[in-house]
Amino acid sequence: MARGGQGLARVAVVVRAGAAPLWWLGVCATGIGLLVPGLTGRRIGVMAGAALFLVTAAVVACVRRRRYATLARGAARAGRHDVLQDRAVSIRNWRRGHRWWLLLAFVAALGSAFAVPAAGGMLLAGAGTGLRLKAAWLGRRERAGETLLWVRVDWLDKRGGRPAGKAVKAYRSTGIAAGDAAPGGARRRTAALV
Repeated sequence: MARGGQGLARVAVVVRAGAAPLWWLGVCATGIGLLVPGLTGRRIGVMAGAALFLVTAAVVACVRRRRYATLARGAARAGRHDVLQDRAVSIRNWRRGHRWWLLLAFVAALGSAFAVPAAGGMLLAGAGTGLRLKAAWLGRRERAGETLLWVRVDWLDKRGGRPAGKAVKAYRSTGIAAGDAAPGGARRRTAALV
């Protein structure tokens, strides 16, 4: 990067990157877990799983919100020579860095089905839902402030891709139209040409 520019990744995209894999791994683990009667029985397993889903989604959606808000308030304007990372690259980097954790979580969810059927899978799905809700919350903040929030890529690499981790000192901001992701980290929809 020439003249002191930094590589920047969208905060909401990094938050949202784990939502889909956790959701789908959780759904698969839940379905497979329902095939095993388990120690507690399917009915108790599903009820416990539903409670875990709701609690996990709420906790994941709310954790570290104050840190995100503080970093967002202090966001400096991105420089002319900063390089904005594509949405697909940010997602791919996060998933590559966490693939073994995702696999381990899936195996643990499957293993827990022998004790409490479906509960582990529903916990994973709850974590994915919580990340999606947190990204949506960030999107509302971005729309309200009419700025997109970015984090330095080298800071993400230091602590496992956490956009509000200790390694992250500050965010950068751009206008709402920058990059290829909409507020909240979703794929930006392009208007159809007439």
